[in-house]
Amino acid sequence: MSNQHAAPINPNPQPPVPEPSHAERSRTLLHQASVATLSTVSRKQPGFPFGSLMPYALDASGRPLFLISTMAMHTQNLKGDPRASLFVSQPAADGDVLGAARVTLVGAVHEIIEKEKPGARELYLKAHPNSHYWVDFTDFAFFRLEPVDVYYVGGFGVMGWVTAADYASASPDPLAGAAQGILDHMNADHGDALVLLTKTHAGLEAESATMTSVDRLGFHVRAVTPAGIKGARIAFLREAKTPGDTRSVLVEMVKQARQNHALPTNAY
Repeated sequence: MSNQHAAPINPNPQPPVPEPSHAERSRTLLHQASVATLSTVSRKQPGFPFGSLMPYALDASGRPLFLISTMAMHTQNLKGDPRASLFVSQPAADGDVLGAARVTLVGAVHEIIEKEKPGARELYLKAHPNSHYWVDFTDFAFFRLEPVDVYYVGGFGVMGWVTAADYASASPDPLAGAAQGILDHMNADHGDALVLLTKTHAGLEAESATMTSVDRLGFHVRAVTPAGIKGARIAFLREAKTPGDTRSVLVEMVKQARQNHALPTNAY
Protein backbone atom coordinates (compact mmCIF):
# COMPACT_ATOMS: atom_id res chain seq x y z
CA MET A 1 0.00 0.00 0.00
CA SER A 2 1.32 3.42 -0.88
CA ASN A 3 2.20 5.72 1.99
CA GLN A 4 1.48 8.83 -0.08
CA HIS A 5 -1.37 11.02 1.11
CA ALA A 6 -4.23 11.65 -1.28
CA ALA A 7 -4.71 15.20 -2.45
CA PRO A 8 -7.41 17.00 -0.48
CA ILE A 9 -10.78 17.18 -2.19
CA ASN A 10 -12.24 20.64 -2.68
CA PRO A 11 -15.75 20.44 -1.15
CA ASN A 12 -16.94 23.37 -3.30
CA PRO A 13 -15.30 23.02 -6.72
CA GLN A 14 -16.04 25.84 -9.13
CA PRO A 15 -17.61 24.64 -12.40
CA PRO A 16 -15.81 25.74 -15.55
CA VAL A 17 -17.17 28.87 -17.17
CA PRO A 18 -19.06 27.80 -20.32
CA GLU A 19 -17.65 28.94 -23.61
CA PRO A 20 -17.82 27.95 -27.29
CA SER A 21 -15.87 24.92 -28.45
CA HIS A 22 -12.60 25.25 -30.36
CA ALA A 23 -14.51 24.12 -33.45
CA GLU A 24 -17.05 26.93 -33.08
CA ARG A 25 -14.34 29.49 -32.40
CA SER A 26 -12.43 28.31 -35.48
CA ARG A 27 -15.50 28.67 -37.68
CA THR A 28 -16.18 32.10 -36.19
CA LEU A 29 -12.64 33.35 -36.83
CA LEU A 30 -12.70 32.14 -40.45
CA HIS A 31 -16.15 33.74 -40.85
CA GLN A 32 -15.00 37.12 -39.54
CA ALA A 33 -11.90 37.36 -41.73
CA SER A 34 -11.64 37.34 -45.53
CA VAL A 35 -7.88 37.38 -46.13
CA ALA A 36 -5.37 34.84 -44.84
CA THR A 37 -1.91 33.38 -45.43
CA LEU A 38 -1.84 30.34 -47.71
CA SER A 39 1.22 28.13 -47.40
CA THR A 40 1.94 25.78 -50.30
CA VAL A 41 4.80 23.36 -51.01
CA SER A 42 7.40 25.12 -53.16
CA ARG A 43 8.22 23.67 -56.56
CA LYS A 44 11.35 25.83 -56.89
CA GLN A 45 12.67 24.81 -53.46
CA PRO A 46 11.22 21.30 -52.92
CA GLY A 47 10.04 20.61 -49.37
CA PHE A 48 9.99 24.27 -48.31
CA PRO A 49 6.72 26.07 -47.49
CA PHE A 50 5.80 29.09 -49.61
CA GLY A 51 3.54 31.72 -48.05
CA SER A 52 1.10 33.88 -50.01
CA LEU A 53 -1.51 36.50 -49.15
CA MET A 54 -4.84 34.90 -50.03
CA PRO A 55 -8.37 36.38 -50.11
CA TYR A 56 -11.01 33.73 -49.54
CA ALA A 57 -14.70 33.03 -49.13
CA LEU A 58 -16.36 30.19 -47.22
CA ASP A 59 -18.90 27.63 -48.33
CA ALA A 60 -21.64 26.24 -46.07
CA SER A 61 -19.21 23.75 -44.50
CA GLY A 62 -16.57 26.39 -43.76
CA ARG A 63 -14.29 25.28 -46.60
CA PRO A 64 -12.22 28.18 -48.00
CA LEU A 65 -12.72 29.11 -51.66
CA PHE A 66 -9.98 30.85 -53.65
CA LEU A 67 -10.00 32.67 -56.99
CA ILE A 68 -6.42 32.45 -58.23
CA SER A 69 -4.49 32.96 -61.44
CA THR A 70 -2.75 30.08 -63.17
CA MET A 71 0.32 32.33 -63.38
CA ALA A 72 0.58 32.76 -59.59
CA MET A 73 3.40 30.96 -57.84
CA HIS A 74 1.04 29.37 -55.29
CA THR A 75 -1.11 27.97 -58.12
CA GLN A 76 1.93 26.40 -59.73
CA ASN A 77 2.88 24.93 -56.36
CA LEU A 78 -0.62 23.48 -55.89
CA LYS A 79 -0.56 21.89 -59.33
CA GLY A 80 2.54 20.00 -58.25
CA ASP A 81 1.41 19.21 -54.68
CA PRO A 82 -2.10 20.05 -53.41
CA ARG A 83 -1.11 19.94 -49.74
CA ALA A 84 -1.42 23.34 -48.08
CA SER A 85 -2.42 25.23 -44.95
CA LEU A 86 -4.37 28.42 -44.41
CA PHE A 87 -3.55 30.66 -41.43
CA VAL A 88 -6.02 33.25 -40.13
CA SER A 89 -5.42 35.56 -37.18
CA GLN A 90 -7.70 37.79 -35.13
CA PRO A 91 -6.66 41.47 -34.98
CA ALA A 92 -4.58 42.00 -31.85
CA ALA A 93 -6.32 43.74 -28.96
CA ASP A 94 -4.24 46.44 -27.27
CA GLY A 95 -1.22 45.39 -29.35
CA ASP A 96 -1.10 41.95 -27.71
CA VAL A 97 -0.29 39.91 -30.83
CA LEU A 98 0.34 36.62 -29.03
CA GLY A 99 -2.87 37.00 -27.06
CA ALA A 100 -4.97 37.11 -30.24
CA ALA A 101 -6.83 34.05 -31.50
CA ARG A 102 -5.65 32.28 -34.63
CA VAL A 103 -6.44 29.13 -36.55
CA THR A 104 -4.64 26.97 -39.10
CA LEU A 105 -6.53 24.78 -41.56
CA VAL A 106 -4.48 21.93 -43.01
CA GLY A 107 -5.74 20.21 -46.14
CA ALA A 108 -5.59 19.69 -49.87
CA VAL A 109 -6.42 22.40 -52.42
CA HIS A 110 -7.97 21.38 -55.75
CA GLU A 111 -9.61 23.23 -58.60
CA ILE A 112 -13.40 23.22 -58.36
CA ILE A 113 -15.22 21.09 -60.91
CA GLU A 114 -17.29 22.77 -63.62
CA LYS A 115 -20.76 22.15 -62.16
CA GLU A 116 -19.75 23.71 -58.81
CA LYS A 117 -18.30 26.90 -60.30
CA PRO A 118 -21.54 28.96 -60.33
CA GLY A 119 -22.05 28.43 -56.59
CA ALA A 120 -18.41 29.22 -55.83
CA ARG A 121 -18.59 32.32 -58.02
CA GLU A 122 -21.63 33.64 -56.14
CA LEU A 123 -20.09 33.07 -52.71
CA TYR A 124 -16.75 34.58 -53.68
CA LEU A 125 -18.18 37.71 -55.30
CA LYS A 126 -20.35 38.30 -52.23
CA ALA A 127 -17.21 38.29 -50.07
CA HIS A 128 -15.03 40.17 -52.60
CA PRO A 129 -17.21 42.32 -54.90
CA ASN A 130 -14.24 43.94 -56.66
CA SER A 131 -13.27 40.54 -58.03
CA HIS A 132 -15.99 40.87 -60.69
CA TYR A 133 -13.41 42.76 -62.77
CA TRP A 134 -11.32 39.59 -63.29
CA VAL A 135 -13.52 36.68 -62.18
CA ASP A 136 -14.22 35.64 -65.79
CA PHE A 137 -10.65 35.96 -67.07
CA THR A 138 -9.59 32.67 -68.67
CA ASP A 139 -6.40 32.46 -66.62
CA PHE A 140 -8.32 32.58 -63.31
CA ALA A 141 -9.98 29.59 -61.67
CA PHE A 142 -11.73 28.66 -58.45
CA PHE A 143 -10.03 26.36 -55.95
CA ARG A 144 -11.20 24.93 -52.64
CA LEU A 145 -9.31 23.80 -49.55
CA GLU A 146 -10.67 20.54 -48.13
CA PRO A 147 -9.59 20.50 -44.44
CA VAL A 148 -8.12 17.31 -43.00
CA ASP A 149 -7.23 18.89 -39.64
CA VAL A 150 -7.58 22.19 -37.81
CA TYR A 151 -5.45 23.77 -35.07
CA TYR A 152 -6.90 26.54 -32.91
CA VAL A 153 -5.04 28.91 -30.58
CA GLY A 154 -7.16 31.19 -28.45
CA GLY A 155 -4.32 33.04 -26.73
CA PHE A 156 -1.92 32.09 -23.96
CA GLY A 157 -2.53 28.52 -22.81
CA VAL A 158 -5.66 28.02 -24.94
CA MET A 159 -5.03 25.72 -27.89
CA GLY A 160 -5.95 22.38 -29.37
CA TRP A 161 -6.64 20.31 -32.46
CA VAL A 162 -10.12 20.24 -34.01
CA THR A 163 -11.19 17.39 -36.26
CA ALA A 164 -12.29 18.24 -39.78
CA ALA A 165 -15.71 16.74 -39.02
CA ASP A 166 -16.20 18.88 -35.89
CA TYR A 167 -15.09 21.98 -37.78
CA ALA A 168 -17.54 21.29 -40.63
CA SER A 169 -20.47 20.70 -38.28
CA ALA A 170 -19.86 23.81 -36.15
CA SER A 171 -21.44 27.20 -36.86
CA PRO A 172 -20.04 30.72 -36.53
CA ASP A 173 -21.04 32.48 -33.32
CA PRO A 174 -24.30 34.42 -33.84
CA LEU A 175 -22.71 37.57 -32.37
CA ALA A 176 -19.71 37.46 -34.72
CA GLY A 177 -20.92 40.33 -36.90
CA ALA A 178 -21.82 42.56 -33.95
CA ALA A 179 -18.97 41.66 -31.61
CA GLN A 180 -16.71 44.62 -32.40
CA GLY A 181 -19.55 47.10 -31.90
CA ILE A 182 -20.39 45.53 -28.53
CA LEU A 183 -16.75 45.72 -27.46
CA ASP A 184 -16.40 49.34 -28.56
CA HIS A 185 -19.60 50.36 -26.77
CA MET A 186 -18.83 48.58 -23.51
CA ASN A 187 -15.24 49.77 -23.33
CA ALA A 188 -16.05 53.37 -24.25
CA ASP A 189 -19.23 53.87 -22.23
CA HIS A 190 -19.41 51.25 -19.48
CA GLY A 191 -15.96 50.87 -17.97
CA ASP A 192 -17.37 51.08 -14.43
CA ALA A 193 -19.84 48.30 -15.20
CA LEU A 194 -17.04 46.09 -16.48
CA VAL A 195 -15.04 46.68 -13.30
CA LEU A 196 -18.09 45.75 -11.24
CA LEU A 197 -18.76 42.57 -13.25
CA THR A 198 -15.10 41.58 -13.04
CA LYS A 199 -15.12 41.93 -9.26
CA THR A 200 -18.42 40.08 -8.88
CA HIS A 201 -18.00 37.22 -11.34
CA ALA A 202 -14.23 36.80 -11.60
CA GLY A 203 -13.23 37.69 -8.05
CA LEU A 204 -10.60 40.15 -9.25
CA GLU A 205 -10.02 43.49 -7.51
CA ALA A 206 -9.97 45.33 -10.79
CA GLU A 207 -8.91 48.95 -11.00
CA SER A 208 -10.02 48.98 -14.64
CA ALA A 209 -11.31 46.33 -17.04
CA THR A 210 -11.48 45.97 -20.81
CA MET A 211 -13.82 43.59 -22.64
CA THR A 212 -11.57 41.82 -25.16
CA SER A 213 -14.02 39.36 -26.75
CA VAL A 214 -17.70 38.46 -26.61
CA ASP A 215 -19.73 35.49 -27.82
CA ARG A 216 -23.16 33.94 -27.27
CA LEU A 217 -22.16 32.41 -23.92
CA GLY A 218 -20.16 35.22 -22.31
CA PHE A 219 -17.12 37.44 -22.63
CA HIS A 220 -13.46 37.84 -21.72
CA VAL A 221 -11.98 40.78 -19.81
CA ARG A 222 -8.46 42.01 -19.27
CA ALA A 223 -8.28 43.62 -15.83
CA VAL A 224 -5.69 45.87 -14.26
CA THR A 225 -5.32 44.75 -10.63
CA PRO A 226 -2.89 45.55 -7.80
CA ALA A 227 -1.19 42.24 -8.69
CA GLY A 228 -0.84 43.12 -12.36
CA ILE A 229 -2.86 42.47 -15.50
CA LYS A 230 -5.20 39.48 -15.25
CA GLY A 231 -7.53 37.86 -17.75
CA ALA A 232 -10.88 36.26 -16.95
CA ARG A 233 -13.87 34.64 -18.60
CA ILE A 234 -17.35 35.75 -17.43
CA ALA A 235 -20.44 33.75 -18.39
CA PHE A 236 -23.75 35.30 -19.38
CA LEU A 237 -26.80 34.41 -17.32
CA ARG A 238 -28.25 32.83 -20.47
CA GLU A 239 -27.35 32.49 -24.12
CA ALA A 240 -27.36 35.75 -26.12
CA LYS A 241 -28.01 35.36 -29.84
CA THR A 242 -28.45 39.02 -30.82
CA PRO A 243 -27.01 42.39 -29.76
CA GLY A 244 -30.35 43.08 -28.07
CA ASP A 245 -30.07 39.86 -26.07
CA THR A 246 -26.54 40.82 -25.09
CA ARG A 247 -27.59 44.23 -23.82
CA SER A 248 -30.48 42.77 -21.82
CA VAL A 249 -28.28 40.15 -20.19
CA LEU A 250 -25.54 42.64 -19.33
CA VAL A 251 -28.03 45.10 -17.84
CA GLU A 252 -29.47 42.32 -15.70
CA MET A 253 -26.02 41.17 -14.57
CA VAL A 254 -24.99 44.70 -13.63
CA LYS A 255 -28.21 45.23 -11.68
CA GLN A 256 -27.61 42.05 -9.71
CA ALA A 257 -23.99 42.97 -9.04
CA ARG A 258 -25.00 46.49 -8.00
CA GLN A 259 -27.48 45.07 -5.49
CA ASN A 260 -24.83 42.76 -4.08
CA HIS A 261 -22.35 45.61 -3.71
CA ALA A 262 -24.95 48.27 -2.77
CA LEU A 263 -23.71 50.58 -5.52
CA PRO A 264 -25.63 53.59 -6.87
CA THR A 265 -28.17 53.02 -9.63
CA ASN A 266 -26.15 54.78 -12.34
CA ALA A 267 -23.40 52.13 -12.39
CA TYR A 268 -24.55 51.05 -15.85
